[in-house]
Amino acid sequence: MDPFNKVKNHFEEEAKEFDQIILKLIPFYDQMIESLVLSVPFSKDDHIEVIDLGCGTGTVACKIRERFPNSRITCLDIAENMIKMAQAKLGEGPDYRVGDFYTFEFDRKYDLIISSLALHHLAEDESKRSFYRKIYNALSDNGVFYNADVVLGSGEHLQNLYMRKWKEFMNRSVSPDEIESKWIVKYKEEDRPASLMKHLKWLNEIGFQNVDVVWKYYNYAVYGGSR
Repeated sequence: MDPFNKVKNHFEEEAKEFDQIILKLIPFYDQMIESLVLSVPFSKDDHIEVIDLGCGTGTVACKIRERFPNSRITCLDIAENMIKMAQAKLGEGPDYRVGDFYTFEFDRKYDLIISSLALHHLAEDESKRSFYRKIYNALSDNGVFYNADVVLGSGEHLQNLYMRKWKEFMNRSVSPDEIESKWIVKYKEEDRPASLMKHLKWLNEIGFQNVDVVWKYYNYAVYGGSR
């Protein structure tokens, strides 16, 4: 099975348990998402156009709507079961789309483009860079983009440290055998993260302003910028 469909199938299978799984696997997930939401510069009453790329079960979109109740949100995910979970969480308000975010044709300008734990599935560095340009072109004037995702360390020592600290966190609620035989295997087979410094470099080169890192814990980070 090709990597694209392998990732899709895993998300289809894990949708119902995804919210519980993520808390076991991602260090300080709630804090990470809170930092993304707090970084959005709009006022509470603003009517903003939002798209969540790889929305999963709708957790981040739900937090955005709580802070910006007048927002109009598009939830996009490759897995239909994830979209169903998002619908159960968010109700009839958002526009739900099943599809691949990489080939998605942005049909309007967005004030806010967000993503979490999704863009690292793009296989090549150039795919990531070109997708950032696509995001930039889809932003309205003064629109913002933030991504919460897994990153590589800059160099072998830091990457080894990142992996060790990640395993230490997972060990709090996941057995060492499950970590090595399931989650590390999935990471190696399906995930294609890049270093945080590369991401920041690409964003700056494309033309994003105010590029910054708003949260980081070893191999997980929240970063972005504005148009």
